[in-house]
Amino acid sequence: MHKVSEAVRSTQGQDGAIVLDVQQGQMFNLNLVGSRIFELVKNGSTEAEIVDEIGREFCVSRQLAENDVREFLQTLRECHLIAESERSIAI
Repeated sequence: MHKVSEAVRSTQGQDGAIVLDVQQGQMFNLNLVGSRIFELVKNGSTEAEIVDEIGREFCVSRQLAENDVREFLQTLRECHLIAESERSIAI
């Protein structure tokens, strides 16, 4: 699972989202699909849940959704907008 960096601020619009990394001073424009993926990450969805939701909402095959989501999440990680969250394991 991923989490959005604490230095990131975002706003949603009907055409996508604008994401600002206040620490790096960089702004990113996300299209509608990217905006939805980012929103799902913010809400705590797993990668598999995001793939399912993107496939359903945008009527694309699971394989296409999986490839696009994986690639987009990698880009978000490279830009330091998200990071892998550590999950607690209850014993």
